[in-house]
Amino acid sequence: MSVITNNGKSPLAFSSLNLHKDLLKNLTSLGYQEMTPIQAQSLPKMLVGKDVIAQAKTGSGKTAAFGLALLEKLQVKRFRIQSMVLCPTRELADQVATEIRKLARAVHNIKVLTLCGGTPFGPQIGSLEHGAHIIVGTPGRIEEHVIKGTLKLDDLNLLVLDEADRMLEMGFEAALDNIIERTPLDRQTLLFSATFPKQIQAISESIMTDPVMVQISASEDQSNISQQFYAIENEIERFEALRLLLLANPVESTVIFCNTKKETQAVCNNLHDDGFSVLALHGDLEQRDRDQTLLRFANKSAAILVATDVAARGLDIDSLDLVVNYHIAHDSEIHIHRIGRTGRAGAQGKAISLFSDKERYKVGLIEDTLDQVIKPELLPSTEVLNNARAQAKMSTIQIDGGKKQKVRPGDILGALTSKNTDAKNSGTELQGKDVGKINVLDNKSYVAVNKKVLKTALRKLSTGKMKGRTYKVRHLTV
Repeated sequence: MSVITNNGKSPLAFSSLNLHKDLLKNLTSLGYQEMTPIQAQSLPKMLVGKDVIAQAKTGSGKTAAFGLALLEKLQVKRFRIQSMVLCPTRELADQVATEIRKLARAVHNIKVLTLCGGTPFGPQIGSLEHGAHIIVGTPGRIEEHVIKGTLKLDDLNLLVLDEADRMLEMGFEAALDNIIERTPLDRQTLLFSATFPKQIQAISESIMTDPVMVQISASEDQSNISQQFYAIENEIERFEALRLLLLANPVESTVIFCNTKKETQAVCNNLHDDGFSVLALHGDLEQRDRDQTLLRFANKSAAILVATDVAARGLDIDSLDLVVNYHIAHDSEIHIHRIGRTGRAGAQGKAISLFSDKERYKVGLIEDTLDQVIKPELLPSTEVLNNARAQAKMSTIQIDGGKKQKVRPGDILGALTSKNTDAKNSGTELQGKDVGKINVLDNKSYVAVNKKVLKTALRKLSTGKMKGRTYKVRHLTV
């Protein structure tokens, strides 16, 4: 197996690749000019059909890398399943499918189908009967379809394992084996993983042919992230330290990582009681609640998200200002993965870590990984206790109508910004700038609006019409 490491060369332009002109034109319209390190090292190898193992964290540009590789290889006129991407969670699968559709929008008639657990099985069978080019999904649900014969992989020529280490951690190894043994032997296989446990090595040897390994050094990958470490005496002081640091670093969006579900909920409750705008994300939540939590944090309706590593797998926030490690991660590579959620797309990021005497050895492991000395800093003065608590600028409104009712984002934006016809409310117009992210799902839609115009937005959506009818709406409170 040959190994490619980041050699510090200047960024390469996408135009230097042998990509279809429509894909290149679309990349330009999306503002994708220069490749990230993982793209520059892996894409040329993928495009010539090589099997690739790539060490890549969320936010490194890995989705665009394998997305472009599979789109370049795709034969649109062959309406068969040609590519499949396996992801550890439904949230990540949804984001991968969205990114692939975005990359493919200049190429007509490409169908991407998402197959995940937590959603009804029957409608997925119907969608499969109508056909698709690309499948994105979780191992459990895809294995179910494969066993039942509703998903046939005879024409598959490219398989992607995204966040393979997490799929193994979550117990999907048997499902992966079951799926892969039903795919053609001559397929191309791409494996992406933030860490490289022995299981990854074993899997790669059994399912890949002469793979190229691409590694980006941890220090290079985190070069635009400022890290600060704070030593604490005990668990009581840990929360007080967190509170001081949050008050001293007033930002729009913060993720706090905890090591257990119980701790995650406790930290969230304590911050909420102290007046912060905060949500929790962990495995004890129902899938619907997890989906809504991710959506509300992504659209700026909550300022802080407290999460476990597994629950935050699908977290994809473009402008995350701050990452806090409430406890140091069990593994230094997981630490790198956590803090890599800030400082994306070349932006500056900040990461804060709290540690006790018992965790000092973990700090030493991080020093070894990053090849740098870590010096603990002094906590902020208690004078910051009078500072304002982090609050969200937006609020989320749920609309009881979605794709199946033919509701589109433009319909929602139009209903919100339409002119008032009654004199009573003529002074309460909404502007486009008052409206944030709009998410349209099968039977529900969600729109973020500026808190200052929440009442007006609720009135407009509850009394106005979309597609000739009115819909029930409600405000999702933190």
